Amino acid sequence: MALQWFCLLLRKNYQMLTANNVSVQFGKRILFDEVNITFTAGNCYGIIGANGAGKSTFLKVLSGVLEPNSGNIQLEPGKRLSVLEQNHNACDAFPVLETVLRGNAELFRVKSEMEAIYAKEDFSDTDGERVGALQLEFEEMNGWNADSEAATLLSNLGIPESLHYGQMSDLDGKQKVRVLLAQALFGTPDVLIMDEPTNDLDYETINWLEAFLAQYEHTVIVVSHDRHFLDAVCTHISDIDFGKINHYSGNYTFWYESSQLAARQRAQQNKKAEEKKKELQEFIARFSANVAKSKQATSRKKMIEKLNIEEIRPSSRRYPALIFEQERQAGDQILNVESLSYAMEGEQLFSKVNINLAKGDKVIVFSKDSRAVTAFFEIINQQLKPDTGKVDWGVTTQTAYLPLNHDDYFSDAMNLVDWLRQWAKTDEEREEVYLRGFLGKMLFSGEEALKGSNVLSGGEKVRCMLSRMMMTRANVLMLDEPTNHLDLETITAFNNSLKNFKGTLLCATHDHAFAQTVGNRILELTPQGAIDRYTTFDDYMQDPKVKDLREKMYA
Repeated sequence: MALQWFCLLLRKNYQMLTANNVSVQFGKRILFDEVNITFTAGNCYGIIGANGAGKSTFLKVLSGVLEPNSGNIQLEPGKRLSVLEQNHNACDAFPVLETVLRGNAELFRVKSEMEAIYAKEDFSDTDGERVGALQLEFEEMNGWNADSEAATLLSNLGIPESLHYGQMSDLDGKQKVRVLLAQALFGTPDVLIMDEPTNDLDYETINWLEAFLAQYEHTVIVVSHDRHFLDAVCTHISDIDFGKINHYSGNYTFWYESSQLAARQRAQQNKKAEEKKKELQEFIARFSANVAKSKQATSRKKMIEKLNIEEIRPSSRRYPALIFEQERQAGDQILNVESLSYAMEGEQLFSKVNINLAKGDKVIVFSKDSRAVTAFFEIINQQLKPDTGKVDWGVTTQTAYLPLNHDDYFSDAMNLVDWLRQWAKTDEEREEVYLRGFLGKMLFSGEEALKGSNVLSGGEKVRCMLSRMMMTRANVLMLDEPTNHLDLETITAFNNSLKNFKGTLLCATHDHAFAQTVGNRILELTPQGAIDRYTTFDDYMQDPKVKDLREKMYA
Protein backbone atom coordinates (compact mmCIF):
# COMPACT_ATOMS: atom_id res chain seq x y z
CA MET A 1 0.00 0.00 0.00
CA ALA A 2 1.30 3.38 -0.93
CA LEU A 3 1.88 5.28 2.32
CA GLN A 4 1.19 8.97 1.78
CA TRP A 5 1.85 10.55 5.11
CA PHE A 6 5.07 12.62 5.20
CA CYS A 7 4.55 16.19 6.35
CA LEU A 8 4.27 19.20 4.08
CA LEU A 9 7.36 21.39 3.58
CA LEU A 10 8.42 22.64 6.97
CA ARG A 11 6.67 25.77 8.17
CA LYS A 12 6.80 27.77 11.36
CA ASN A 13 5.17 25.75 14.12
CA TYR A 14 2.53 28.20 15.22
CA GLN A 15 0.63 26.97 18.26
CA MET A 16 -2.64 27.07 16.36
CA LEU A 17 -4.84 25.30 18.92
CA THR A 18 -3.94 24.31 22.47
CA ALA A 19 -5.60 22.32 25.23
CA ASN A 20 -4.47 23.49 28.68
CA ASN A 21 -5.01 21.16 31.67
CA VAL A 22 -8.26 19.88 30.15
CA SER A 23 -10.22 17.39 32.25
CA VAL A 24 -13.56 15.82 31.29
CA GLN A 25 -15.59 13.63 33.62
CA PHE A 26 -19.07 12.11 33.32
CA GLY A 27 -20.23 11.02 36.75
CA LYS A 28 -17.49 8.85 38.20
CA ARG A 29 -16.00 8.14 34.80
CA ILE A 30 -12.91 10.21 33.94
CA LEU A 31 -12.33 10.52 30.19
CA PHE A 32 -9.51 13.08 30.25
CA ASP A 33 -7.25 13.99 33.14
CA GLU A 34 -5.37 17.30 32.80
CA VAL A 35 -4.59 16.94 29.11
CA ASN A 36 -2.00 19.38 27.75
CA ILE A 37 -1.52 19.20 24.00
CA THR A 38 -0.89 21.55 21.08
CA PHE A 39 -1.95 21.28 17.44
CA THR A 40 0.35 23.24 15.14
CA ALA A 41 -0.04 24.69 11.65
CA GLY A 42 0.67 22.55 8.60
CA ASN A 43 -0.06 19.24 10.29
CA CYS A 44 -2.91 16.73 10.14
CA TYR A 45 -3.64 14.91 13.41
CA GLY A 46 -5.53 11.62 13.43
CA ILE A 47 -7.24 11.10 16.81
CA ILE A 48 -7.34 7.41 17.71
CA GLY A 49 -8.47 5.48 20.76
CA ALA A 50 -10.53 2.46 21.73
CA ASN A 51 -14.32 2.64 21.60
CA GLY A 52 -15.49 4.84 24.47
CA ALA A 53 -12.08 6.49 24.92
CA GLY A 54 -13.60 9.89 24.13
CA LYS A 55 -12.50 10.71 20.56
CA SER A 56 -15.72 12.49 19.56
CA THR A 57 -15.99 14.08 23.00
CA PHE A 58 -12.53 15.58 22.65
CA LEU A 59 -13.44 17.06 19.26
CA LYS A 60 -16.50 18.67 20.87
CA VAL A 61 -14.27 20.17 23.56
CA LEU A 62 -11.81 21.50 20.97
CA SER A 63 -14.61 23.08 18.93
CA GLY A 64 -16.31 24.67 21.95
CA VAL A 65 -19.47 22.54 21.75
CA LEU A 66 -18.69 20.97 25.13
CA GLU A 67 -17.17 22.74 28.14
CA PRO A 68 -14.49 20.74 29.99
CA ASN A 69 -14.83 20.24 33.73
CA SER A 70 -11.57 22.09 34.12
CA GLY A 71 -8.94 23.64 31.88
CA ASN A 72 -9.45 25.56 28.66
CA ILE A 73 -8.95 25.56 24.89
CA GLN A 74 -7.04 28.39 23.23
CA LEU A 75 -7.28 29.20 19.50
CA GLU A 76 -4.59 31.48 18.12
CA PRO A 77 -6.02 35.03 17.91
CA GLY A 78 -7.47 35.97 14.53
CA LYS A 79 -7.74 32.36 13.33
CA ARG A 80 -10.91 30.63 12.14
CA LEU A 81 -12.01 27.15 13.19
CA SER A 82 -14.42 25.03 11.14
CA VAL A 83 -16.23 21.84 12.19
CA LEU A 84 -17.89 19.19 10.04
CA GLU A 85 -21.56 19.29 11.04
CA GLN A 86 -22.80 15.94 12.39
CA ASN A 87 -26.52 16.80 12.34
CA HIS A 88 -27.32 16.10 8.70
CA ASN A 89 -30.63 17.97 8.89
CA ALA A 90 -29.23 21.09 10.57
CA CYS A 91 -29.33 23.17 7.37
CA ASP A 92 -32.57 21.91 5.83
CA ALA A 93 -34.05 25.43 5.85
CA PHE A 94 -31.32 26.81 3.55
CA PRO A 95 -30.46 26.51 -0.16
CA VAL A 96 -27.53 24.23 -0.97
CA LEU A 97 -25.04 26.90 -2.11
CA GLU A 98 -25.95 29.14 0.82
CA THR A 99 -25.31 26.25 3.20
CA VAL A 100 -21.73 26.05 1.95
CA LEU A 101 -21.22 29.82 2.23
CA ARG A 102 -22.42 29.68 5.85
CA GLY A 103 -19.27 27.66 6.57
CA ASN A 104 -17.47 31.01 6.78
CA ALA A 105 -19.78 32.79 9.22
CA GLU A 106 -18.06 36.19 9.01
CA LEU A 107 -18.03 36.26 5.22
CA PHE A 108 -21.68 35.22 5.12
CA ARG A 109 -22.58 37.96 7.63
CA VAL A 110 -20.93 40.63 5.48
CA LYS A 111 -22.53 39.28 2.30
CA SER A 112 -26.00 39.16 3.89
CA GLU A 113 -25.71 42.71 5.26
CA MET A 114 -24.67 44.06 1.85
CA GLU A 115 -27.56 42.30 0.15
CA ALA A 116 -30.01 43.62 2.72
CA ILE A 117 -28.85 47.20 2.16
CA TYR A 118 -29.00 46.83 -1.64
CA ALA A 119 -32.58 45.56 -1.29
CA LYS A 120 -33.71 48.76 0.40
CA GLU A 121 -36.05 51.04 -1.55
CA ASP A 122 -34.87 54.18 0.31
CA PHE A 123 -31.09 53.83 -0.12
CA SER A 124 -29.47 56.62 1.96
CA ASP A 125 -26.01 58.20 2.03
CA THR A 126 -25.38 56.36 5.30
CA ASP A 127 -26.24 53.10 3.56
CA GLY A 128 -23.80 53.98 0.78
CA GLU A 129 -20.99 54.57 3.27
CA ARG A 130 -21.79 51.31 5.04
CA VAL A 131 -21.84 49.33 1.80
CA GLY A 132 -18.48 50.82 0.82
CA ALA A 133 -16.95 49.64 4.09
CA LEU A 134 -18.55 46.21 3.71
CA GLN A 135 -17.27 45.87 0.15
CA LEU A 136 -13.70 46.48 1.28
CA GLU A 137 -14.11 43.89 4.03
CA PHE A 138 -15.73 41.48 1.57
CA GLU A 139 -12.88 41.90 -0.92
CA GLU A 140 -10.26 41.21 1.78
CA MET A 141 -12.02 37.89 2.40
CA ASN A 142 -12.02 37.09 -1.35
CA GLY A 143 -15.78 37.27 -1.13
CA TRP A 144 -16.37 38.08 -4.81
CA ASN A 145 -15.14 34.57 -5.67
CA ALA A 146 -17.07 32.89 -2.85
CA ASP A 147 -19.96 31.60 -4.95
CA SER A 148 -17.71 30.06 -7.60
CA GLU A 149 -15.42 28.48 -4.97
CA ALA A 150 -18.42 27.02 -3.16
CA ALA A 151 -19.81 25.66 -6.44
CA THR A 152 -16.44 24.08 -7.30
CA LEU A 153 -16.29 22.38 -3.90
CA LEU A 154 -19.79 20.99 -4.37
CA SER A 155 -18.98 19.67 -7.83
CA ASN A 156 -15.76 18.02 -6.60
CA LEU A 157 -17.78 16.30 -3.90
CA GLY A 158 -20.29 14.90 -6.35
CA ILE A 159 -23.12 17.43 -6.04
CA PRO A 160 -24.19 18.35 -9.61
CA GLU A 161 -24.76 21.98 -10.56
CA SER A 162 -28.46 21.28 -11.02
CA LEU A 163 -28.79 20.90 -7.23
CA HIS A 164 -26.74 23.94 -6.16
CA TYR A 165 -29.72 26.28 -5.93
CA GLY A 166 -32.19 23.74 -4.56
CA GLN A 167 -33.11 23.28 -0.92
CA MET A 168 -31.11 21.13 1.47
CA SER A 169 -34.36 19.51 2.59
CA ASP A 170 -34.78 18.06 -0.92
CA LEU A 171 -31.47 16.16 -0.82
CA ASP A 172 -31.03 12.58 0.33
CA GLY A 173 -28.84 11.71 3.32
CA LYS A 174 -25.67 10.99 1.34
CA GLN A 175 -25.98 14.23 -0.61
CA LYS A 176 -26.43 16.21 2.61
CA VAL A 177 -23.22 14.71 4.00
CA ARG A 178 -21.31 15.96 0.96
CA VAL A 179 -22.75 19.47 1.18
CA LEU A 180 -21.89 19.67 4.89
CA LEU A 181 -18.37 18.52 4.07
CA ALA A 182 -18.11 21.32 1.49
CA GLN A 183 -19.36 23.72 4.19
CA ALA A 184 -16.56 22.65 6.54
CA LEU A 185 -13.89 22.97 3.84
CA PHE A 186 -15.14 26.28 2.44
CA GLY A 187 -12.94 29.33 2.84
CA THR A 188 -9.81 27.43 3.90
CA PRO A 189 -10.27 27.53 7.69
CA ASP A 190 -7.14 27.76 9.84
CA VAL A 191 -8.26 24.76 11.92
CA LEU A 192 -10.45 22.07 10.39
CA ILE A 193 -12.10 19.52 12.72
CA MET A 194 -13.79 16.46 11.22
CA ASP A 195 -15.45 13.45 12.85
CA GLU A 196 -15.69 10.48 10.44
CA PRO A 197 -15.59 12.59 7.23
CA THR A 198 -15.53 9.57 4.89
CA ASN A 199 -18.86 8.15 6.05
CA ASP A 200 -21.29 7.80 3.11
CA LEU A 201 -18.66 8.88 0.56
CA ASP A 202 -17.76 6.71 -2.45
CA TYR A 203 -14.18 5.77 -3.35
CA GLU A 204 -13.73 8.55 -5.91
CA THR A 205 -14.88 11.25 -3.50
CA ILE A 206 -12.72 9.87 -0.69
CA ASN A 207 -9.72 9.94 -3.03
CA TRP A 208 -10.46 13.59 -3.85
CA LEU A 209 -10.72 14.43 -0.14
CA GLU A 210 -7.45 12.62 0.60
CA ALA A 211 -5.65 14.60 -2.09
CA PHE A 212 -7.22 17.85 -0.87
CA LEU A 213 -6.19 17.32 2.75
CA ALA A 214 -2.71 16.03 1.85
CA GLN A 215 -2.01 19.45 0.34
CA TYR A 216 -3.87 21.44 3.00
CA GLU A 217 -1.56 24.03 4.53
CA HIS A 218 -3.38 24.58 7.81
CA THR A 219 -4.28 22.44 10.82
CA VAL A 220 -6.51 19.38 10.41
CA ILE A 221 -7.81 17.29 13.32
CA VAL A 222 -9.73 14.19 12.30
CA VAL A 223 -11.35 11.09 13.79
CA SER A 224 -11.71 8.23 11.32
CA HIS A 225 -11.90 4.43 11.28
CA ASP A 226 -10.64 4.41 7.69
CA ARG A 227 -6.99 3.36 7.93
CA HIS A 228 -6.22 4.17 4.29
CA PHE A 229 -7.57 7.68 4.85
CA LEU A 230 -5.48 8.13 8.02
CA ASP A 231 -2.39 6.89 6.19
CA ALA A 232 -3.02 9.22 3.25
CA VAL A 233 -3.56 12.47 5.17
CA CYS A 234 -2.03 12.27 8.66
CA THR A 235 1.35 13.66 9.65
CA HIS A 236 0.70 12.73 13.29
CA ILE A 237 -1.34 10.23 15.26
CA SER A 238 -2.85 11.53 18.51
CA ASP A 239 -3.44 8.54 20.75
CA ILE A 240 -5.98 8.64 23.59
CA ASP A 241 -4.83 6.23 26.30
CA PHE A 242 -5.24 6.23 30.10
CA GLY A 243 -7.02 9.60 30.05
CA LYS A 244 -4.11 11.32 28.27
CA ILE A 245 -3.39 12.25 24.64
CA ASN A 246 0.04 11.90 23.05
CA HIS A 247 1.17 12.95 19.56
CA TYR A 248 3.28 10.53 17.50
CA SER A 249 4.97 11.50 14.23
CA GLY A 250 3.81 9.49 11.24
CA ASN A 251 0.58 7.93 10.04
CA TYR A 252 -1.61 5.15 11.44
CA THR A 253 0.32 2.26 9.89
CA PHE A 254 3.60 3.51 11.36
CA TRP A 255 1.97 4.00 14.78
CA TYR A 256 0.39 0.53 14.71
CA GLU A 257 3.47 -1.37 13.56
CA SER A 258 5.82 0.52 15.87
CA SER A 259 3.54 0.05 18.92
CA GLN A 260 3.34 -3.68 18.16
CA LEU A 261 7.13 -3.84 17.91
CA ALA A 262 7.48 -1.99 21.21
CA ALA A 263 5.02 -4.40 22.86
CA ARG A 264 7.02 -7.41 21.65
CA GLN A 265 10.22 -5.83 22.92
CA ARG A 266 8.69 -5.16 26.33
CA ALA A 267 7.84 -8.87 26.56
CA GLN A 268 11.47 -9.78 25.82
CA GLN A 269 12.85 -9.07 29.26
CA ASN A 270 16.24 -10.65 28.57
CA LYS A 271 16.96 -8.70 25.41
CA LYS A 272 19.68 -6.09 25.82
CA ALA A 273 18.82 -2.42 25.49
CA GLU A 274 21.35 -2.00 22.68
CA GLU A 275 19.74 -4.81 20.67
CA LYS A 276 16.27 -3.32 21.15
CA LYS A 277 17.44 0.11 20.04
CA LYS A 278 19.09 -1.36 16.94
CA GLU A 279 15.89 -3.23 16.07
CA LEU A 280 13.87 -0.02 16.39
CA GLN A 281 16.37 1.92 14.26
CA GLU A 282 16.19 -0.76 11.54
CA PHE A 283 12.40 -0.65 11.67
CA ILE A 284 12.33 3.12 11.19
CA ALA A 285 14.85 2.95 8.33
CA ARG A 286 12.87 0.21 6.56
CA PHE A 287 9.54 1.98 7.04
CA SER A 288 10.92 5.34 5.93
CA ALA A 289 12.44 3.82 2.78
CA ASN A 290 9.09 2.28 1.82
CA VAL A 291 7.24 5.53 2.33
CA ALA A 292 9.81 7.56 0.40
CA LYS A 293 9.00 5.46 -2.69
CA SER A 294 5.40 6.66 -2.64
CA LYS A 295 4.49 8.96 -5.54
CA GLN A 296 2.68 11.22 -3.10
CA ALA A 297 5.59 11.48 -0.65
CA THR A 298 7.69 13.96 -2.68
CA SER A 299 6.76 17.02 -0.63
CA ARG A 300 6.72 15.16 2.69
CA LYS A 301 10.13 13.51 2.88
CA LYS A 302 11.37 15.66 5.76
CA MET A 303 9.03 13.84 8.11
CA ILE A 304 11.61 11.03 8.04
CA GLU A 305 13.80 13.26 10.18
CA LYS A 306 10.95 13.60 12.68
CA LEU A 307 10.70 9.89 13.43
CA ASN A 308 11.97 9.41 16.96
CA ILE A 309 12.93 6.11 18.54
CA GLU A 310 12.07 7.46 21.97
CA GLU A 311 8.48 8.08 20.86
CA ILE A 312 7.77 4.43 20.18
CA ARG A 313 5.84 2.93 23.08
CA PRO A 314 3.65 -0.14 23.50
CA SER A 315 -0.09 0.47 23.41
CA SER A 316 -2.60 -0.69 26.01
CA ARG A 317 -5.03 -1.61 23.20
CA ARG A 318 -6.76 -4.99 23.24
CA TYR A 319 -7.10 -6.67 19.86
CA PRO A 320 -9.70 -9.42 19.35
CA ALA A 321 -8.50 -12.83 18.19
CA LEU A 322 -10.31 -13.56 14.93
CA ILE A 323 -9.45 -16.93 13.42
CA PHE A 324 -11.59 -18.27 10.60
CA GLU A 325 -11.00 -21.99 10.20
CA GLN A 326 -12.64 -24.35 7.70
CA GLU A 327 -14.38 -27.52 8.88
CA ARG A 328 -13.48 -28.96 5.49
CA GLN A 329 -12.08 -27.62 2.26
CA ALA A 330 -14.50 -26.95 -0.55
CA GLY A 331 -14.26 -28.69 -3.89
CA ASP A 332 -13.55 -26.97 -7.18
CA GLN A 333 -17.16 -25.88 -7.76
CA ILE A 334 -17.97 -22.99 -5.41
CA LEU A 335 -20.63 -20.71 -6.90
CA ASN A 336 -22.08 -20.29 -10.36
CA VAL A 337 -24.28 -17.25 -11.12
CA GLU A 338 -25.98 -16.91 -14.51
CA SER A 339 -27.75 -13.87 -16.01
CA LEU A 340 -28.67 -12.41 -12.63
CA SER A 341 -30.73 -9.19 -12.74
CA TYR A 342 -32.61 -7.17 -10.15
CA ALA A 343 -34.55 -3.91 -10.16
CA MET A 344 -35.99 -1.97 -7.22
CA GLU A 345 -38.95 0.39 -7.58
CA GLY A 346 -38.45 0.46 -11.33
CA GLU A 347 -34.73 1.26 -11.07
CA GLN A 348 -32.30 -1.30 -12.47
CA LEU A 349 -29.67 -2.06 -9.80
CA PHE A 350 -27.77 -4.68 -11.79
CA SER A 351 -28.29 -6.92 -14.81
CA LYS A 352 -26.70 -9.83 -16.70
CA VAL A 353 -24.36 -10.78 -13.85
CA ASN A 354 -22.39 -13.93 -14.65
CA ILE A 355 -19.75 -15.19 -12.27
CA ASN A 356 -18.08 -18.54 -11.61
CA LEU A 357 -16.34 -18.51 -8.25
CA ALA A 358 -13.13 -20.52 -7.89
CA LYS A 359 -11.70 -21.94 -4.67
CA GLY A 360 -9.55 -19.35 -2.93
CA ASP A 361 -11.09 -16.36 -4.69
CA LYS A 362 -11.38 -13.30 -2.47
CA VAL A 363 -13.83 -11.09 -4.30
CA ILE A 364 -14.46 -7.44 -3.52
CA VAL A 365 -18.06 -6.76 -4.55
CA PHE A 366 -19.02 -3.13 -5.06
CA SER A 367 -21.23 -0.73 -6.97
CA LYS A 368 -21.90 2.99 -7.12
CA ASP A 369 -25.30 2.09 -5.67
CA SER A 370 -24.85 0.21 -2.38
CA ARG A 371 -28.39 -1.18 -2.70
CA ALA A 372 -27.17 -3.31 -5.61
CA VAL A 373 -24.53 -5.00 -3.45
CA THR A 374 -26.93 -5.77 -0.60
CA ALA A 375 -29.53 -7.13 -3.05
CA PHE A 376 -26.86 -9.34 -4.66
CA PHE A 377 -25.88 -10.80 -1.28
CA GLU A 378 -29.50 -11.41 -0.31
CA ILE A 379 -30.15 -13.18 -3.62
CA ILE A 380 -27.18 -15.55 -3.38
CA ASN A 381 -28.23 -16.28 0.21
CA GLN A 382 -31.77 -17.10 -0.98
CA GLN A 383 -33.30 -14.24 1.01
CA LEU A 384 -34.44 -12.37 -2.09
CA LYS A 385 -35.74 -13.55 -5.45
CA PRO A 386 -33.99 -12.16 -8.56
CA ASP A 387 -35.88 -10.82 -11.55
CA THR A 388 -33.90 -13.12 -13.83
CA GLY A 389 -31.11 -15.66 -13.55
CA LYS A 390 -30.11 -18.48 -11.26
CA VAL A 391 -27.65 -19.22 -8.44
CA ASP A 392 -25.98 -22.62 -7.91
CA TRP A 393 -23.75 -23.40 -4.93
CA GLY A 394 -21.30 -26.30 -5.00
CA VAL A 395 -22.28 -29.32 -2.88
CA THR A 396 -19.13 -29.07 -0.73
CA THR A 397 -19.58 -25.42 0.21
CA GLN A 398 -20.41 -24.30 3.73
CA THR A 399 -21.34 -20.63 3.89
CA ALA A 400 -21.40 -17.97 6.59
CA TYR A 401 -23.03 -14.59 5.94
CA LEU A 402 -22.74 -11.25 7.72
CA PRO A 403 -25.65 -9.15 6.39
CA LEU A 404 -25.66 -5.38 6.30
CA ASN A 405 -28.61 -5.27 8.70
CA HIS A 406 -28.40 -7.91 11.42
CA ASP A 407 -30.69 -6.40 14.08
CA ASP A 408 -33.11 -9.32 13.75
CA TYR A 409 -30.47 -11.57 15.31
CA PHE A 410 -30.64 -9.55 18.54
CA SER A 411 -34.36 -9.20 19.25
CA ASP A 412 -34.34 -11.46 22.35
CA ALA A 413 -32.98 -10.61 25.78
CA MET A 414 -30.92 -13.82 26.19
CA ASN A 415 -27.37 -13.44 27.45
CA LEU A 416 -24.50 -13.75 24.99
CA VAL A 417 -23.53 -17.28 26.06
CA ASP A 418 -27.04 -18.53 25.31
CA TRP A 419 -27.17 -16.40 22.17
CA LEU A 420 -24.05 -18.02 20.74
CA ARG A 421 -25.19 -21.51 21.82
CA GLN A 422 -27.89 -21.34 19.10
CA TRP A 423 -25.25 -22.11 16.47
CA ALA A 424 -23.42 -24.90 18.35
CA LYS A 425 -23.24 -28.23 16.47
CA THR A 426 -21.88 -30.59 19.12
CA ASP A 427 -22.29 -31.19 22.84
CA GLU A 428 -18.79 -29.83 23.42
CA GLU A 429 -19.67 -26.61 21.63
CA ARG A 430 -22.76 -26.20 23.81
CA GLU A 431 -20.67 -26.17 26.98
CA GLU A 432 -20.47 -22.76 28.68
CA VAL A 433 -16.68 -22.91 28.95
CA TYR A 434 -16.38 -23.47 25.20
CA LEU A 435 -18.81 -20.65 24.36
CA ARG A 436 -17.11 -18.25 26.76
CA GLY A 437 -13.84 -19.01 25.00
CA PHE A 438 -15.28 -17.88 21.68
CA LEU A 439 -16.77 -14.77 23.22
CA GLY A 440 -13.51 -14.05 25.03
CA LYS A 441 -11.70 -13.97 21.70
CA MET A 442 -14.02 -11.12 20.75
CA LEU A 443 -13.33 -9.28 24.05
CA PHE A 444 -16.52 -10.38 25.84
CA SER A 445 -14.85 -11.66 28.99
CA GLY A 446 -16.17 -12.23 32.52
CA GLU A 447 -19.51 -10.54 33.16
CA GLU A 448 -19.50 -9.09 29.62
CA ALA A 449 -20.45 -12.56 28.33
CA LEU A 450 -23.70 -12.38 30.33
CA LYS A 451 -24.92 -9.11 28.81
CA GLY A 452 -28.36 -9.17 27.22
CA SER A 453 -28.11 -9.52 23.45
CA ASN A 454 -30.80 -6.86 22.99
CA VAL A 455 -28.81 -4.06 24.66
CA LEU A 456 -25.60 -4.27 22.63
CA SER A 457 -23.97 -1.40 20.78
CA GLY A 458 -23.47 -1.58 17.01
CA GLY A 459 -19.85 -2.66 17.38
CA GLU A 460 -20.71 -5.31 19.96
CA LYS A 461 -23.34 -6.78 17.65
CA VAL A 462 -20.80 -7.11 14.83
CA ARG A 463 -18.33 -8.81 17.18
CA CYS A 464 -21.05 -11.28 18.19
CA MET A 465 -21.85 -11.98 14.55
CA LEU A 466 -18.17 -12.65 13.90
CA SER A 467 -18.10 -15.09 16.84
CA ARG A 468 -21.06 -16.86 15.25
CA MET A 469 -19.26 -17.01 11.89
CA MET A 470 -16.11 -18.41 13.45
CA MET A 471 -18.15 -21.17 15.11
CA THR A 472 -19.59 -22.32 11.77
CA ARG A 473 -16.11 -23.05 10.37
CA ALA A 474 -17.42 -22.21 6.90
CA ASN A 475 -15.30 -22.44 3.76
CA VAL A 476 -17.10 -19.51 2.11
CA LEU A 477 -17.52 -16.19 3.91
CA MET A 478 -19.87 -13.44 2.70
CA LEU A 479 -19.56 -10.00 4.28
CA ASP A 480 -21.69 -6.93 3.55
CA GLU A 481 -19.90 -3.85 4.97
CA PRO A 482 -18.34 -5.78 7.87
CA THR A 483 -16.35 -2.85 9.29
CA ASN A 484 -19.43 -0.72 10.06
CA HIS A 485 -19.46 0.20 13.77
CA LEU A 486 -16.08 -1.44 14.48
CA ASP A 487 -13.15 0.30 16.14
CA LEU A 488 -9.70 0.45 14.57
CA GLU A 489 -8.40 -2.40 16.73
CA THR A 490 -11.11 -4.82 15.62
CA ILE A 491 -10.87 -3.67 11.99
CA THR A 492 -7.10 -4.26 11.98
CA ALA A 493 -7.41 -7.73 13.55
CA PHE A 494 -10.29 -8.59 11.20
CA ASN A 495 -8.29 -7.45 8.17
CA ASN A 496 -5.33 -9.62 9.17
CA SER A 497 -7.55 -12.67 9.75
CA LEU A 498 -9.14 -12.42 6.30
CA LYS A 499 -5.72 -12.12 4.65
CA ASN A 500 -4.84 -15.44 6.35
CA PHE A 501 -8.18 -17.15 5.60
CA LYS A 502 -7.63 -20.12 3.27
CA GLY A 503 -11.20 -20.36 2.01
CA THR A 504 -13.27 -18.27 -0.40
CA LEU A 505 -14.55 -14.79 0.32
CA LEU A 506 -17.14 -12.37 -1.05
CA CYS A 507 -16.84 -8.99 0.63
CA ALA A 508 -18.41 -5.57 0.17
CA THR A 509 -16.57 -2.81 2.01
CA HIS A 510 -15.98 0.94 1.95
CA ASP A 511 -12.73 0.35 3.87
CA HIS A 512 -10.07 0.98 1.22
CA ALA A 513 -7.35 -0.90 3.13
CA PHE A 514 -9.67 -3.91 3.46
CA ALA A 515 -10.42 -3.92 -0.25
CA GLN A 516 -6.79 -3.52 -1.29
CA THR A 517 -5.14 -5.99 1.09
CA VAL A 518 -7.75 -8.77 1.13
CA GLY A 519 -9.18 -8.94 -2.40
CA ASN A 520 -7.64 -10.68 -5.42
CA ARG A 521 -10.70 -10.28 -7.64
CA ILE A 522 -13.05 -7.34 -8.24
CA LEU A 523 -16.74 -7.68 -9.15
CA GLU A 524 -18.53 -4.41 -9.88
CA LEU A 525 -22.31 -4.49 -10.30
CA THR A 526 -23.80 -1.94 -12.71
CA PRO A 527 -27.22 -1.41 -14.30
CA GLN A 528 -25.85 -2.66 -17.64
CA GLY A 529 -23.91 -5.69 -16.46
CA ALA A 530 -20.97 -6.68 -14.27
CA ILE A 531 -17.26 -5.94 -14.56
CA ASP A 532 -15.19 -8.88 -13.34
CA ARG A 533 -11.38 -8.70 -13.05
CA TYR A 534 -8.65 -10.69 -11.27
CA THR A 535 -6.61 -7.79 -9.91
CA THR A 536 -6.08 -5.68 -6.81
CA PHE A 537 -8.55 -2.95 -5.93
CA ASP A 538 -6.11 -0.07 -6.53
CA ASP A 539 -5.05 -1.44 -9.92
CA TYR A 540 -8.69 -1.87 -10.87
CA MET A 541 -9.61 1.70 -9.94
CA GLN A 542 -6.55 3.14 -11.72
CA ASP A 543 -6.82 1.11 -14.94
CA PRO A 544 -7.73 3.52 -17.81
CA LYS A 545 -9.57 0.77 -19.70
CA VAL A 546 -11.66 -0.06 -16.64
CA LYS A 547 -12.43 3.64 -16.12
CA ASP A 548 -13.75 3.92 -19.67
CA LEU A 549 -15.79 0.75 -19.29
CA ARG A 550 -17.26 1.91 -15.98
CA GLU A 551 -18.42 5.19 -17.52
CA LYS A 552 -20.26 3.28 -20.26
CA MET A 553 -21.83 0.81 -17.83
CA TYR A 554 -23.28 3.57 -15.65
CA ALA A 555 -24.31 5.84 -18.54
